[in-house]
Amino acid sequence: MKDVIHVGLFSYGMSGRLFHAPFLHISPKFSIKKILQRSASDARIRYPYVEIARTPDELYHDPEIDLIVVNTPDHTHYEFARDALKAGKHVIVEKPFVLDIEKGEALIELADRMGKKLTVYQNRRWEGDFLTVQRVIEQHLLGRLVEYDAHFDRFRNTIRDSWKENPDNKTSVLYNLGSHLIDQALILFGMPEGVFADIRTQRTGARIDDAFDLLLIYPDVKVVLKSSYLVREPGPRFRLNGTEGSYVKYGTDPQEEALQAGHMPDEPDWGRESEENWGLINTTINGMHIRGKVETFPGCYQEFFNNLYEAIVSGKELAVKPTESLNGIRIIRAAYKSCSKKAAVEL
Repeated sequence: MKDVIHVGLFSYGMSGRLFHAPFLHISPKFSIKKILQRSASDARIRYPYVEIARTPDELYHDPEIDLIVVNTPDHTHYEFARDALKAGKHVIVEKPFVLDIEKGEALIELADRMGKKLTVYQNRRWEGDFLTVQRVIEQHLLGRLVEYDAHFDRFRNTIRDSWKENPDNKTSVLYNLGSHLIDQALILFGMPEGVFADIRTQRTGARIDDAFDLLLIYPDVKVVLKSSYLVREPGPRFRLNGTEGSYVKYGTDPQEEALQAGHMPDEPDWGRESEENWGLINTTINGMHIRGKVETFPGCYQEFFNNLYEAIVSGKELAVKPTESLNGIRIIRAAYKSCSKKAAVEL
């Protein structure tokens, strides 16, 4: 059993810089061996100990690398993950897992055959607001939950020169931000019976879908997921209604902003939200009316990596199973079918 998992990182773009390298760097359980950069070498400015690779083969064929992070453009996930598994590596795939259901099934089967761990970076399961929402629901603080409304919005009214804006890559806000909202709903409520979707292109000159409303159909709770790139004045991030009351949460988890500012996840009070952004609850518990703020649990993306380490070295169950993320892709594909038919689609 290895004490340290050696890692190859496939990209040092936003995903690599913010969401992977800092957490791998601060953990004594992992060591970044190589980072793939096609021409630049700026990863070594912050991580001078890493080796810069210029080709994927340098990661596949390095016998010291145990784990490869496939954090490349969405349409390349399948090929790179497939080749990494064939090379005998454990694999993290950035979300969205894959763009086609059949390719996801093939990767899951290959990982099982190779005896390697395959997981998807659904890091937003470990955001403080979602952890708090989970607890509110699990403890029935609103009575019987009847409505769950979650938003993940941005304000980006310009069109960037990026693979994310190219429709040939099958990219969209539904695959991008929607992958997180859907994953969170699956954790809370399981697989829905069906989906009804309104998917739109709203920005002037945009060529990809950049807004959606999803209604996930469950027998006892209404689940609405929404995202748009044209929300300059954000509304609630979460709104929950139950038979005894409501919970409303504004603001976003502070981890991403802290990472963008150059902070590292081992700093004091990591993931702790300021009181001004705590959610509001208005409910009745055991006959007592309660209205006030609910302290948000600290977010901790590091728990994803901690779990993966234990899964690799000790056989612990993966927190993010690829089958769960593939169910998210099934919902996305059904959502596109629903939008084209202008009708609900059963799952």
